[in-house]
Amino acid sequence: MNIYHPIVEEITNLLTRSGVWFETFVHPPVLTSEEAAQVRPGYTLNQGAKALIVKIEDSEKINTFCMLVLPAHLRLDSKRAKKMLNTKNLRFATENEIDTVTSGVKRGAIPPFGNLFKIKVYADPQLFENEKMVFNAGDRSFSVAMNTADFKIIVQPQVIEIVQ
Repeated sequence: MNIYHPIVEEITNLLTRSGVWFETFVHPPVLTSEEAAQVRPGYTLNQGAKALIVKIEDSEKINTFCMLVLPAHLRLDSKRAKKMLNTKNLRFATENEIDTVTSGVKRGAIPPFGNLFKIKVYADPQLFENEKMVFNAGDRSFSVAMNTADFKIIVQPQVIEIVQ
């Protein structure tokens, strides 16, 4: 797997060590969730997990990055996310900020494992309505599917409502 970003191997090793079920897909590069749904056999757009890195201002007025994970067919509700995160300022991370936070993972390839990037992870409860989820795992050409219950145990996201 050395043709991919090192986070790909880190994720598959973590899942293997955790003893959980997962499967991988190698596919043509995709940028959007809709494109990804077309190249992952047996999975729907609704099962896709979209990972967004955002910058927020915390209660001490310190700017910090966090990850928001939501079902791929839904859109982030910025107003609701601000309320749930108790912040007035929330914006998407820039390409350069994403590059810095993830050590080079590109937009469209960000896996929902913010814990591996040492940032807090928040997930919408609707993500866990499906038994399985699928996501780009650090490369636009490599996806992983796993059980949502295992994701919740391994990543330990804070579950908050963040979608429209």
